[in-house]
Amino acid sequence: MLDYRAVADAVAAEIASGKLPAGARLQPQRAFAYQRGIAVSTASRVYAELVRRGLVVGEVGRGTFVRTPDRPQSTRISEIADAPIDLQLATSGSLEQAALMAPAFESLANPAVLLGAMDALGPFGPKGAGAIVSHYLGHDHWTPRPDGILFAGGGRQAIACVMAALCKPGDRVGVEPLTYPSIIRMAARLGLQLVALEVDNDGVDIAALARAHRTKPLDAIYIQPTIHNPLGFSMSHARRAALAEVLEETGIFCIEDAAFAFLSDATPLAAYAPEQVIYVNSMQKRLGPGIGVGLVVAPPSTKDRIAAVMRAGGWMASSLSMRLVLSWISDGTAARITSLKRKDAGDRQLLAARILGRAPPPAGSNAFYVWLELPEAWNAEAFVSAAALQGVAITPAGVFGAIPGRAPNAVRVAISAPPLKDLERGLHVIRSLLASVPGDAEIE
Repeated sequence: MLDYRAVADAVAAEIASGKLPAGARLQPQRAFAYQRGIAVSTASRVYAELVRRGLVVGEVGRGTFVRTPDRPQSTRISEIADAPIDLQLATSGSLEQAALMAPAFESLANPAVLLGAMDALGPFGPKGAGAIVSHYLGHDHWTPRPDGILFAGGGRQAIACVMAALCKPGDRVGVEPLTYPSIIRMAARLGLQLVALEVDNDGVDIAALARAHRTKPLDAIYIQPTIHNPLGFSMSHARRAALAEVLEETGIFCIEDAAFAFLSDATPLAAYAPEQVIYVNSMQKRLGPGIGVGLVVAPPSTKDRIAAVMRAGGWMASSLSMRLVLSWISDGTAARITSLKRKDAGDRQLLAARILGRAPPPAGSNAFYVWLELPEAWNAEAFVSAAALQGVAITPAGVFGAIPGRAPNAVRVAISAPPLKDLERGLHVIRSLLASVPGDAEIE
């Protein structure tokens, strides 16, 4: 009997050679089995193995498609450099922002200062750090306790520490159906079961959350209530209040990922249920991707557990990074950069709406990305592949899917990173593709 792995190897070779290009739809399993002379059950194992290897993705009701490579190869198009226009990375920066940050490095030229800046730090950072960051994060309706603020080596490390502190292998963690991709990988490593919670345009559906918890208790939930990635929505005040009530009634802990919250004036969920919400933020989106400082605001009942995980994993922020970040916060640089990023993001949203023929975004919609539902003629993998052939890198919805094969037929277009000229060109490519059908799109 032919081993399913050997068949999977043969299909993988066809994908590697380009015989099965990115976006190509595989045959239904029964037809595949007949063509290859194998049992339907063997075909099912072949498809599962290809999914496990990351070579294909299944879309419920549509079929199985060859995945687009994580980094599309560059293809030269008219008036565009060899490197693709990167509309995947949701980051932002400019020389103007770097100029504001540069003076903080001058003090480090003093050997004594530099020596002190290289000391080891614990989870709660240097003396006085909690008070500085508490004031910085403070909102009209919320000021975090300085003694509950912990500092990790980045946003992902901060989230991983919290998840490891709250949950044990086998625990159920509720998430939005489309979520931060790193959460999916973290859950797999920690042995956690992700439970996709129903959402509407205002975020997690409260009744659905209660039903999921009644069916089998949830041990925690992870959500992005402000500037959701990839959808871009923010929860209303009423929804936050209703969610807080459920958290307090059930005792479920909620990890609030506020990575993009600096782009909004919304009150943090932590203000509504301070004993049940662990607020996580980072300086990577606020200042720059290379700034390795993650922030955790933890209730008294959880902060020591989170600190213990940080110590055990060596996931604390470095002293040098902390010194720079505290300097930028204290002298107002961080606040000025936030203002620049918010204005730039808003301007780019208006540009994207104009080029893509969408309604102008509501005031305050400063997301670093645009979510595009695709026409029926396209599937997400094929659309991403077609864009890559024209030098534009975008992200298929499946990357964000908490449950494999359940993502909508859509793509995320990150608009914050490239120069405006490149962004315009990239958006025009996407507009042309949206107006075409697969096979008709040509390289310009």
